[in-house]
Amino acid sequence: MNEMKQEPLTGAPQDVDSATAEVAASARTSRSPRRLARIGLMWIVPLLLLLGGGYYWLASGGSVSTDDAAIKQDIVSVSAQVNGPIVQVAVRNGQIVKRGDLMFRIDPAPYRVALEQAQAQLAAAQLQTRELRTQAVGTGADIVGSQADLQIKQRALARQSALLKEGFTTRSDYDDAVSEVRKSETDLANARARAANAGAAISSGEQPSIAAAMAALDKARLDLSRTEVRAPMDGIVENADRLQVGQAVVIGIGMLSLVHSQDAWVEANFKEKDVGRMVPGQKAKIEVDAYPGVDFNAHVQSIGAGTGSEFALLPAQNANGNWVKVTQRVPVRIAFDGHPSRPMIAGLSVTATVYFKD
Repeated sequence: MNEMKQEPLTGAPQDVDSATAEVAASARTSRSPRRLARIGLMWIVPLLLLLGGGYYWLASGGSVSTDDAAIKQDIVSVSAQVNGPIVQVAVRNGQIVKRGDLMFRIDPAPYRVALEQAQAQLAAAQLQTRELRTQAVGTGADIVGSQADLQIKQRALARQSALLKEGFTTRSDYDDAVSEVRKSETDLANARARAANAGAAISSGEQPSIAAAMAALDKARLDLSRTEVRAPMDGIVENADRLQVGQAVVIGIGMLSLVHSQDAWVEANFKEKDVGRMVPGQKAKIEVDAYPGVDFNAHVQSIGAGTGSEFALLPAQNANGNWVKVTQRVPVRIAFDGHPSRPMIAGLSVTATVYFKD
């Protein structure tokens, strides 16, 4: 029995060792692929990053992008050129109008009255001109009469002079004859002066009074026509909700906006170090935030003649010595190739990419 008890004691360690060895071998076998996977992953990720960085470094040299860009359109602030209350509003927000379409009308009654007054002033100036011409004709007759009277007085003076020499008249009568000649000469000079003045007043072509009256008439007609405010171009009406019947209009104050519906472009503000290789005509790509996944072909139309700070309302003054270098932005105008397939709304944010030529 002691031998039977010792058999399991002597055989058990060998079985345990063999089982342990088999487990360890199977564990090593199962860990090998995992270890290889980890090692491969440790090398693949840096390699991919290196390859991606190298590709980006090589590819980025042929283009430059900026998200400091937006869609721009021609926007006109429509204002009135005459004062007065609004009596009619003919448009609404979002309405498409053509050039010359009526937008709103100002009360024309005061301007019709002003037109009638200008017409009356013109008629008065024309009447005054006719009177001047009549006076000019009358002064000609006055000259003829004064000349005839002078000749009579001169003959009378000659007779008095001859009689005075022969002693048949008095010195007083002779002096009276001389006085009459001098008076006739004065009358003739006055008649000629009046004729000269009348001739000068009508010999300059159109009379100044008539010209002034016609200018006033033209202004009155122009003001009356301006009571109808019409669209200066084709476009889409915005801010028309501010127009109300009875609202007083003041000259120069914008009443509504008109957005050009056909022309749109991109104003992209590139860093100053990025515009050195840009020239008009280079290809560009536009990505509009409102239309994700859609690219629009475009090209560089023009490069700004100055940085944005130079055209600011208050340009920076660095002459005081407190100068900090700041990267400047240069506005670049980018035009779409053809008409965009999606509607372009002024102010939309975009990302602009310009491709440099080789």
